[in-house]
Amino acid sequence: MDAITLALNISIWRASPISSHAIHTTQKHTPRDKNKQIFFFKNREWVAEKRKSSTAALAPRLPPLDATNHKQARTTRTPREPLDSREQSKILRETQAALILIRHGESLWNSKNLFTGCVDVPLSEQGVNEAIEAGKRISHIPVDMIFTSALIRAQMTAMLAMTQHCRQKVPVILHNESERAEAWSRIFSTDTEEQVIPVVTAWELNERMYGELQGLNKKETADKFGKDKVHEWRRSYDIPPPNGESLEMCAERAVAYFKDKVVPEIEAGRNVMIAAHGNSLRSIIMYLDKLTSQEVIELELSTGIPMLYTFKGNRFLRRGSPVGPTVAGVYALTEDLARYRDQLDSRAWS
Repeated sequence: MDAITLALNISIWRASPISSHAIHTTQKHTPRDKNKQIFFFKNREWVAEKRKSSTAALAPRLPPLDATNHKQARTTRTPREPLDSREQSKILRETQAALILIRHGESLWNSKNLFTGCVDVPLSEQGVNEAIEAGKRISHIPVDMIFTSALIRAQMTAMLAMTQHCRQKVPVILHNESERAEAWSRIFSTDTEEQVIPVVTAWELNERMYGELQGLNKKETADKFGKDKVHEWRRSYDIPPPNGESLEMCAERAVAYFKDKVVPEIEAGRNVMIAAHGNSLRSIIMYLDKLTSQEVIELELSTGIPMLYTFKGNRFLRRGSPVGPTVAGVYALTEDLARYRDQLDSRAWS
């Protein structure tokens, strides 16, 4: 049983108490392969037995801090000798990691039935509760790095979710926007830094920009542009609203960022969580699951319910939700959900 499978099972069993010795690993059951990283659960913490491995070649090396240079060393990658293709393929085949996707909880504008898009609106009270509940559902899945959009509702969701994690590490946003921001946010304690989860924010993971629809409620939008036209903008793949983005345009930036910035971290064996938005996450799922443009249009993601992928054998495998397969709306690509979505649309116009 690998680490992610074990974590998934523990998440499902979370409703019942687990003793500190409920799960054991013994020499008899421990894989002899020294390229593996073995996790076991003890006293409600994940303990990693790290062994020397060729996978270390993919991990970043942090240079020593220069007393005259106040840039954060942890954000600087040093040059490495390039790996030949066979060695790199072998490392990727042996790498195992988790990818958690969470759509942010309900925002204050969601609750008012307004088009939000890239307007930076915080979570509602219900959204806060959804984020906390999401955190409980992933509380036993290891998280080494977090990516969020540049919008506060996604960042709040990530931070609130991590307050529930059994490892109790602290998510800290990395500020690389200027030398001063890097210097002023530097951590000087090695012990403290080991208890930090770096959080990277990126506008590329922002929600689809709805242009002139942003700030309008659904009825106002229908009155101004026509119900059929608004439905076309919302439910087509390549037709943008006035001065806004289509889903295709949103996917272009989100997937490019995912491939360029997120995938290398996962390939290096880091467990990654992404807290973002309906359309940016749909775009990433479209890439991971090789959905067609028509299929991604029908895809719905529930707010505050995490999705889990595992990376193994150099490919991503969808595992659904850590709370189990009975939860509705985790990965909804069904006729029933399409009808439910249409019902919600019809209520919005009334």
